[in-house]
Amino acid sequence: MKTFVISLLLIFCLQSAFSQTQILPKFLRKMYLNKDSTKKSSFVILPALSSAPETGLEVGGAGLYSFYSDSLKSNTRVSSVFGYGTVTTKGQSRLSLNISYWTPDNGYHYTAGISFINFPFNFYGIGNNTRSADAARIGQKRTKGYLGVEKKLSDRLYAGIVAGAIRYKIPPEPKNTIFYTDRRVENHGGGSNIYLGPSITYDSRNSNTYTTKGMIITSSFEIIKGFGNKGYNGGFLNIEYSQFFALAKKLVLGVDIQEQSLTGRSSPFYWLPALGNDELMRGYYNGRYRDRNLLAGQTELRYRLSPRIGLVGFAGTGEVFNKSFSWAQLKPNYGGGVRYFFDIEKGLSIRADYGVGQKNPGEKRQSGFYAALGQAF
Repeated sequence: MKTFVISLLLIFCLQSAFSQTQILPKFLRKMYLNKDSTKKSSFVILPALSSAPETGLEVGGAGLYSFYSDSLKSNTRVSSVFGYGTVTTKGQSRLSLNISYWTPDNGYHYTAGISFINFPFNFYGIGNNTRSADAARIGQKRTKGYLGVEKKLSDRLYAGIVAGAIRYKIPPEPKNTIFYTDRRVENHGGGSNIYLGPSITYDSRNSNTYTTKGMIITSSFEIIKGFGNKGYNGGFLNIEYSQFFALAKKLVLGVDIQEQSLTGRSSPFYWLPALGNDELMRGYYNGRYRDRNLLAGQTELRYRLSPRIGLVGFAGTGEVFNKSFSWAQLKPNYGGGVRYFFDIEKGLSIRADYGVGQKNPGEKRQSGFYAALGQAF
């Protein structure tokens, strides 16, 4: 199980047991139980503790600072700074810092981030029908930095640019694994790239943290330039559509569809769109299925049980493919989860989800537990 599980359970217990008392220290009440409805900044710390055979014990934490660039304008969206870091007893590590900043009246939206991971992953091959028996454990080191800026052209339309640099370093692995025997796998040792391209966003949501009505359509095309003999020259297209419908006072239906495509002649395995993560196709191991194109969609029914607690149920489908999309190849997923809103005014929450996926012949049904900050979409 992954990050924040203990944190989430602890906060649920604290909320139910101490919300009406002064037993907890003031700084903990302010982080997790604050009922202030003003547009003040807030800061929350979440410890992380997990364990897995490939990592041993993993410990660390995350911090989220949220604020408004102009608290006087009611329509200015929430800005945030999010940092995360863990280390394991086997010498692995993850570090990241991400910023999302909305200027007053949402005139500009700036995003930036830097991250480093030193973690192995399971590689199953290329395509939509990989087997768990073929899994190979691959080491990786990845350093990434990105920057984005969009300007508001009208009340709902934004346009801008995205830019970044990324470097993958993959150490040599045994040559008898699918990582080398599958001829479709390219750039085994990794590579270095920079990218730059346009982005367009249509956004009519009533909130960027907990949306109850409206839609957002984001699109970007990154022109990629590689360095060295293993550098990749091509492009990456990403289009995502999300819309939300208020079915009742406490009931919201969300719909999300995403398409990703890798362009260019070559296909470095680390640039291939991968199915499954904590936001889309929950229940599938990230990278279990990867290919040049990805198409997936999901719906999520959200019920606000109380100002602090929310429940969700979700279902979706998707697939990866090389050239031709096939309706018969779509994979299902479904599941549910809970939400704890530690900042009610801003709609900021911690979530825990359990997703279930496809059962292949001779394999266990694919599933996964996810815990993170914010909504899935």
